Amino acid sequence: MSGGGGHRAIARALLDGYGETYAEQCGIRVRNTPQPLYQVLVLADLLSTRIRASVAVASARALFDAGMSTPRRMLDATWQQRVDALGAGGYRRYDESTATRLGEGATLLLDDYGGDLRRMRQCADGDTGTLRRALQELPGVGPTGSAIFLREVQGVWTEFAPFLDPKAVQGAERLGLPGDRTKLSRLVTADEAAAFASALVRAALDREIAEEVRAAAAG
Repeated sequence: MSGGGGHRAIARALLDGYGETYAEQCGIRVRNTPQPLYQVLVLADLLSTRIRASVAVASARALFDAGMSTPRRMLDATWQQRVDALGAGGYRRYDESTATRLGEGATLLLDDYGGDLRRMRQCADGDTGTLRRALQELPGVGPTGSAIFLREVQGVWTEFAPFLDPKAVQGAERLGLPGDRTKLSRLVTADEAAAFASALVRAALDREIAEEVRAAAAG
């Protein structure tokens, strides 16, 4: 199966099977309000480390369940409380350094943006590069982390959509879809963009998912 119709069939099969954002998997209801935006940022930080996505999601949930769901609460928690929450989620390899940078990042967000990522968005004025550079000023949020954040929030920060990071493009190519971001974005609706991007990442991370989706589209 090839061409536009085949590509749409693959995109639909991918969404049907794996069309859940990592934020949704983590229990975050993404809205343009400070708390869920911060939670997505924490999740993006954890996902960008060399550790399984399932562990990053579980560890983010553990932090939030322990009350560390805003910059102020993250900063008010002790370093050991952060370490313990990360450990409860299975994030043990980098728990101590991550606990430190989460506290440092919360401090910077509070000092520079009043703890509200919408102020960072306003400063970026719709420019993706400007926003990514601002995100990367936060400890631990490098190019990968900033890309994951934008990928997850594009449904509410629509001026940055469609956003497909390199890992999503890698998944597209594994599925036999175009590597061109513009062509990829045309395969789904605007409302599906974030879920599609996350599903493409899952295909990049797991060859069996890609094979399953291609078989479902062909059948």
